[in-house]
Amino acid sequence: MKYEPLDNIGVFIHAVDLEITSYVNNQLAPFRLTSEQNLIMALLWEREGMTQNEMATKLNKDKAGVTRMLSTLEKKGYIRREICSSDRRSVEVYLTEDGRKLGNDVIPINKTIIQLIHKGMTNEEIEELRRLLLKVQENVDQS
Repeated sequence: MKYEPLDNIGVFIHAVDLEITSYVNNQLAPFRLTSEQNLIMALLWEREGMTQNEMATKLNKDKAGVTRMLSTLEKKGYIRREICSSDRRSVEVYLTEDGRKLGNDVIPINKTIIQLIHKGMTNEEIEELRRLLLKVQENVDQS
């Protein structure tokens, strides 16, 4: 097999990720949200009161990165953090009224983005792509 460093699946996945991220950031710019912050908000629109640790785990992000994103969202007035009453070491995250209202505008955009990404693919193809990407992720995780 000939070695061509730029002709591999990792480079292609990275290029696709950059394109998707750029597109999402452009769609969310009017709402002062980045694609990363949108992931946090999407979790909260589904279920408020998650801990920072739960969010980090669900998003496969480091805790420090999630904490930074939460600080930014808090400064924007979209979320608030509270010490967990049952475990004072944990911090739970809740939407503010502005954060809830933001969902009315952003959730439809998120749905449109998902439709765009899935366009032209069957449910079976989407599941196969997910399965293959998980295999790539496992390969890297095992190294």
